Amino acid sequence: MNRKEKLWGLIIFVLVFLGYLLPYTILSNVTKWYGSFLLWTILAVLIILANYFLTKDWSEEE
Repeated sequence: MNRKEKLWGLIIFVLVFLGYLLPYTILSNVTKWYGSFLLWTILAVLIILANYFLTKDWSEEE
C-alpha cells in the first residue's frame, strides 16, 4: 500500500466515523428523521467519490 492509498483510506475512515459521531452530537437536537438521512446520503456520496479516487489507478499497477 502506497502513501496515496493510505491517505484515501484514512479519508474514508474519517467519513465513516463522522457518520456515527455527528448524528449523536451535532444533530442530536434534530427531531426529524431526515436530518441524519441527509447527512448519511452526503457522506455516502463522498465515500463513493473517495473510493473512486482510491481505485482508479489500480489497473495500471503490476
